[in-house]
Amino acid sequence: MTTKKFAMIGTAGYIAPRHLGAIRNTGNQLLAALDRFDSVGILDSYFPDAHFFTEFERFDRHIDKLKRKGTSIDYVSICTPNYLHDSHIRFALRQHADAICEKPLVLNPWNVDALKEIEKETGNKVYNILQLRLHQDIVALKNKIDNAPADKIYDIDLTYLTSRGNWYFNSWKGDVSKSGGIATNIGIHFFDMLIWIFGGVKENIVHVLDADKAAGMLHLERARVRWFLSVNYDYVPDYIKLKGQRTYRSIMVDGEELEFSEGFTDLHTKSYTEILAGNGFGLEAAMPSIQLVHDIRESQQVGLKGEYHKLLKVTA
Repeated sequence: MTTKKFAMIGTAGYIAPRHLGAIRNTGNQLLAALDRFDSVGILDSYFPDAHFFTEFERFDRHIDKLKRKGTSIDYVSICTPNYLHDSHIRFALRQHADAICEKPLVLNPWNVDALKEIEKETGNKVYNILQLRLHQDIVALKNKIDNAPADKIYDIDLTYLTSRGNWYFNSWKGDVSKSGGIATNIGIHFFDMLIWIFGGVKENIVHVLDADKAAGMLHLERARVRWFLSVNYDYVPDYIKLKGQRTYRSIMVDGEELEFSEGFTDLHTKSYTEILAGNGFGLEAAMPSIQLVHDIRESQQVGLKGEYHKLLKVTA
């Protein structure tokens, strides 16, 4: 296989090392990297010879110079804050490179429609990292559901509590206009997974939507999903706190826990392998969860009551 040439935007970010590892593990080369912050010593462990820029203009000029000398970029990996994804994907496509972008691909469904037009104009593709779809236990669950009676409706309880300190609310993640809020920022992984397995959204009820927590009920084609997300440490169960841990994740399918705590280490490499083989998840795959989190963001809250009120109390 011919070595592919990559550029990366967002090299100082939390998720960037997984992309750097995936580029290296698939036998490819990073030529140029960009981040406004210069804490990118991680590059030495992967691609010490990559050119690094803190200014977009110089990065853009370097990519153009490479192209004029006969070295075109094949892929641009995008690891930037959510609100910048759309712009950086457009940059990649206009460089006639394919884009590989973290979740959420974009914040609004109409951004996806616009990107489809640019894909047509350029002939290049946009790929979204939807790595949970490649997790062996989740693939096994999907196969089980696909082979079950078509009229079977499942009951799902999703609880994801991932504590964040005060920094979170003073960063771009705490700004809904930049992150999309909590359902987009930490929930989209799970919403994508559930829609992929249990089908499209028939009804979306939002019980509460605050800066630090969100809860609601989804009726999918083959499941009723009760979900609760929070970045507030107070909601983490005491037995988790006693272990010195700050994160709690639980997905119950008809009262049975879905265990998938292992098997995450190589999912980005698997994602890149699929993309390089032409089998990655594109705009159509990303659209349903983007539409859902947008709708959650715009929904009227009905309040916590009944079974949901009990869930919140039990979780706390």
